Amino acid sequence: MSATDLFLGSEAGDAAYREAMRRATEAVVETVADGDAPYTGRSPEALAEQFDAPVVPEGGVGLDAAIDEVAETVLAHSVATSNPRCSAHLQCPPMVPGLAAEAMLTAANQSLDSFDQAPAATVLEQRVVDALCGLFDLPSGADGVFTSGGTQSNFQGLLLARDRYCHRAFGRDVQAEGLPPEADSLRVVCSETAHFTVKQAAHHLGLGEDAVVTVPTDDGHQMDVAALDRTLADLTDRGRRPFALVGTAGTTDFGAVDPLDELVDRAAEHDLWFHVDAAYGGALALTDDHADRLSGIELADSVAVDFHKLFYQPISCGAFLLRDGENFRSMARNAAYLNPTAHDEGGVPNLVAKSVQTTRRFDALKPYVAFRAVGRERFGTLVESTLELADDAAALLNDAEDFELLSDPTLNTVVFRYRPREGIGDETVSRLNAALRRRLLDDGRAVVARTTVDGVTSLKVTLLNPTATLDDVAAMLDVVRDCGRDALAELEVTA
Repeated sequence: MSATDLFLGSEAGDAAYREAMRRATEAVVETVADGDAPYTGRSPEALAEQFDAPVVPEGGVGLDAAIDEVAETVLAHSVATSNPRCSAHLQCPPMVPGLAAEAMLTAANQSLDSFDQAPAATVLEQRVVDALCGLFDLPSGADGVFTSGGTQSNFQGLLLARDRYCHRAFGRDVQAEGLPPEADSLRVVCSETAHFTVKQAAHHLGLGEDAVVTVPTDDGHQMDVAALDRTLADLTDRGRRPFALVGTAGTTDFGAVDPLDELVDRAAEHDLWFHVDAAYGGALALTDDHADRLSGIELADSVAVDFHKLFYQPISCGAFLLRDGENFRSMARNAAYLNPTAHDEGGVPNLVAKSVQTTRRFDALKPYVAFRAVGRERFGTLVESTLELADDAAALLNDAEDFELLSDPTLNTVVFRYRPREGIGDETVSRLNAALRRRLLDDGRAVVARTTVDGVTSLKVTLLNPTATLDDVAAMLDVVRDCGRDALAELEVTA
């Protein structure tokens, strides 16, 4: 295989490109799109045995052979995210418009770190960002940037919050001078069910995870506002300096949405940066019947939203939105070879100054193609259908004698336990559900998540798939029963 076969721009390369795309698409259709079960049940050891050939052989095996090999060893043993019984995590079935956009942006290979590397992409990303700011009713002057997802967006929100506070409180330019001596007193406040990336961000920002103070939740798994008031008063009394309040719009386990309206008031009262992690629940803004659950998000200082969850786009794709785009200045920088100051003065678009990444994919194309193809109304209907399915699934579990429903769903996660009969204590139930989950993955007919609620191992389904039906849920629960009975028999034998 010569160099001209490997790159576009020559007759041989163009022909090879067309053939590679055809073969790769065939492999996906025949392997990924053609399966009855969401997983084959292969163990880590069995998967590892498939990859004993050299990763970097002296001579290549050829493109056809390489594609066939990947189809057999990787695609065939990947989790089938479009299978209606694949419901473990916030891992959505990607919609066809997003897959088409993924192919286009990958082939174009634009990098969003300078206009001359991605001219049309740079302009389009800004257009999509402006539309997203409008979707969440952020004011004129709002801005944003695409990210890899909620982890990066949450980090960036707290980065800007920290820098603003240090500038206001201590006259400190953190970008140039580093953290002030008083940094040990800085605190971030969030609920006890906020995403772990809030603590991760505090670590990466040099504050340490202990700088994150968590607030108890109420019976609906939302931040308890009375407890928040007590927490803020206690921090003040002890000389701590809270600088950011994080509200969650869609917790990972229960899909709970914090009372954003009330959190906005507390943030204003205490002069806190208000960041909303809407990585999961942000898609409610597309709906007619549920958008009001996000009331208050329009007053947030920053917002994290993911498109590879309830917007049904291929991983990875997220956005960080900023109420006042001028706040990006605290992290901006110019490099002579990339985005010289003269470009800023001349009006050349400059996205790298808003991102913690340099080289960055044109991920904005995915929601753009999807929005244009599908439209807000139909998008909203897709989201609403999964919320309705979660309610129906919860009712099914509640009526079953061998399952224990742990909470009515807020979005489309349903948390439950397999409890086959009365009189089984929580310790045994915890071991049983842990063993059941292991058996499920080995079985492969259903992919269900595990979590811990009140110290007891529990099961969780995240019903993101708009094509799934209540019959699919019932079939999935039958698989859970099968594995549960086997797990219980094994526990009773070894007890």
